[in-house]
Amino acid sequence: MTTSDSDKCWGECMDVAVEVACRAGKVVQEAVKHEKSVSTKSTPTDLVTEADQQVEELIISTLRDKFPSHRFIGEESSAAGEKCILTDSPSWIIDPIDGTCNFVHNFPMVAVSIGFAVKKELEFGVIYHCFDGTLYTARKGHGAFCNGVRIQVSKEKDVSKALILTEIGAKRDPATLNIFSGNIMKLLSAPAHGYALTYGLHCWDIAAAAVIIREAGGVVIDTSGGPLDLMSRRVVAAGTHEMASYIVQQLQPISYERDDSDPGVQK
Repeated sequence: MTTSDSDKCWGECMDVAVEVACRAGKVVQEAVKHEKSVSTKSTPTDLVTEADQQVEELIISTLRDKFPSHRFIGEESSAAGEKCILTDSPSWIIDPIDGTCNFVHNFPMVAVSIGFAVKKELEFGVIYHCFDGTLYTARKGHGAFCNGVRIQVSKEKDVSKALILTEIGAKRDPATLNIFSGNIMKLLSAPAHGYALTYGLHCWDIAAAAVIIREAGGVVIDTSGGPLDLMSRRVVAAGTHEMASYIVQQLQPISYERDDSDPGVQK
């Protein structure tokens, strides 16, 4: 396949991703109105609902019908024991309800997230905000958009003029909480706050957003400062290289099992 052919093919795949993300988002909107059947996965704060499973099935079955040779990595199928392996094949990386805890509590920060990778490189990402219908899209080399309007990250290099967002994730054992608290204290005592700080992300949490951030001019790297490894569960995202470098230097990493550990996903 030539570069031109693959560019056209991935563009068509993205069009389908937008369509199915919007359809899935409507299902989530309807599910919010009804009583939810909730259970837990790895921890009491790692929630799953019937809607998560139904929406993932809708997305994967729709995509598989159109692209039978492609591979699929979904949060709920991985939690159910399917191996979470990223190969060189065209691969869809899906979070059917990104923000399940928010969904359970009717807090309006819930999205459908679909990323797409070829040869382990991210090609595009689609994120549909289920409550207000906001659609974020990005394709490698084609820019990032919000409802069709091009977007760009702030290029502020003075991190003391930026903001900090933190989220601890589902893993809350004493060792993790201790490192998290230490990192927060270190960051808050320094004259530099300009990034989002989260813990325990999986590939389906990262894939779509990483493309959007990069295409909006931002930086997405490993916590070591090297290239992003989607399956490592380690990521730093920032508006500029200067900010990303600062974060890498400040934080003490927390150890997580890789998403491609066998069997399935280890929390």
